[in-house]
Amino acid sequence: MKKLSILTCTLLLSSLLSAESLSFQEEVKVISSKPEYRMVTTRTPYQECWDEQIETRYQPQSNNDGSGTVGGILGGVAGGILGHQVGGGSGKTAATVGGAIVGTLVGKNLAEQNNNIASSPNYRTERRCSTRYEEKSSEKFIGYRNTARYKDHTIVKYSDKPLEYILLNVMVGY
Repeated sequence: MKKLSILTCTLLLSSLLSAESLSFQEEVKVISSKPEYRMVTTRTPYQECWDEQIETRYQPQSNNDGSGTVGGILGGVAGGILGHQVGGGSGKTAATVGGAIVGTLVGKNLAEQNNNIASSPNYRTERRCSTRYEEKSSEKFIGYRNTARYKDHTIVKYSDKPLEYILLNVMVGY
């Protein structure tokens, strides 16, 4: 039994050492050659512009310019004069003081309201633009799909033109 085992190992080792390979090229006849296309979509940007009327209003300055105070003083003087004209006797002094107080309040309020009223609207033209995209789809030629059969295997090779044969590199080990 030991001799058989040694003989088997020797045969196996010698077969591994003598193993070789052979490579060659073979032409395989193409059975179909069809052009193939792929759908390609391109996006081209373009500008879409228009003119837009923008409303602008005059914004008054802050009320720190003293116009409320001036209005109050003028209103107080006018109210005092009117009150002095209306009253009679000892009520004349009270009417003058009351007219001055009411005139001051009314004059100050009117002056401040005039400052807060915005002027009529003005318009200016502004150019507005937006980027849009135009999409175009088209079929693009990607090449010829050449199909061949070699030993029950389908082989496909793409090329710029139809092929009659496909060249194969075949390697055989023994």
